[in-house]
Amino acid sequence: MENDLQFMRLALEFAKRGEGFVEPNPMVGCVLVKNGNIIGKGFHTKFGEPHAEVEALRDAKKCYGEESIAGSTCYVTLEPCSHYGKTPPCTSVLQSSGIRRIVAAMRDPNPAVNGQGLQILRDAGLEITEHVLEKEARFLNAPYLTLLEQHRPWIIAKWAMTLDGRLASRTGSSQWISGEASRNIVHHLRGRMDAVMIGSQTALRDNPELTVRLDEIAPRTPIRIVLDSKAALTSEYRLVQTARQVPVLLVVNPNASEKQIKILQDAGCEILPLLSENTESDTESKNTEHDYRNRTEVLMKHLAQRKITNLLVEGGKQLFGTLFDMQLIDEVHVFIAPKLIGGEESYPVIGGTGLSEMKQAWQLEPPEIQILGQDVYIHGRIHHTPHT
Repeated sequence: MENDLQFMRLALEFAKRGEGFVEPNPMVGCVLVKNGNIIGKGFHTKFGEPHAEVEALRDAKKCYGEESIAGSTCYVTLEPCSHYGKTPPCTSVLQSSGIRRIVAAMRDPNPAVNGQGLQILRDAGLEITEHVLEKEARFLNAPYLTLLEQHRPWIIAKWAMTLDGRLASRTGSSQWISGEASRNIVHHLRGRMDAVMIGSQTALRDNPELTVRLDEIAPRTPIRIVLDSKAALTSEYRLVQTARQVPVLLVVNPNASEKQIKILQDAGCEILPLLSENTESDTESKNTEHDYRNRTEVLMKHLAQRKITNLLVEGGKQLFGTLFDMQLIDEVHVFIAPKLIGGEESYPVIGGTGLSEMKQAWQLEPPEIQILGQDVYIHGRIHHTPHT
């Protein structure tokens, strides 16, 4: 039905408003309709707060009275929950509301729901319509689905580069490649992330703080993650100096200096000694590509267990290269400055093995392109072309 599509599109627009606030929960929007008219609307506003269906019911009661809800249709972008979590199950609220019909964009793959919510409502006599704009709903909640189905965060790669594709000069100089407008976008991007991650060389070379600096309050304060295998950071670095204000997680080899680890822990850093899977000995630090990949898989599982839904990766080339070769990058945000620095020893963006054929090249679907001052800002989700 055309009306179903119209009202579900509106529900999806409302759901988007929760981005950055609701994770690790999904973004959900809801619209209540009676006799072709919208009588209530709502969305999940913040993790731990009432779900979209409850907000829409409250809106309808406030605007039109509780009696208006009887016989209405509920358009919701995700299957209503059927279990007690931070809030009571939405199925109970919907059953007692007098709603006649539920239109859901998609089922919730959460094992605690996964079709049970809709079945409960169906058994209670409500008319159920499924899969309305399901593709759009899955696109909206791709980070949530990735966490549930692939047991890893949604990975967003961000970098600023010169026109000749360099992150820094041969001496490591990189501040600033992009302009102020681009850097402001980066802070907004960080402000909706669960975590920001860099490699040790980027941390040592750039001495970044990786905090969110905005005039307004950001939705989230991301944990800062550094892949610092040798525990090489010291108290001279901003990340360590600010560890008690904004969390820092240092991922180290188990054989890193105990003395240095103690210093970093005393400064407020959390230390994660990370072994590769099926590794029985940590007496030697391997640096093979296989080891990088294996350790990355272990780290991603760990971050998923911590409910890290959106992970922003800001460099460097080895980290980007490993994630690229493993096809783990889901989205990119690139700032291109009209500058040239040249040099074979200057820093490229992505290391690793890379692709052998141009026909295998990743594409953005669709790319979004903006002009920010003198910079070109290109961002979008990745369409992976399978390769071996």
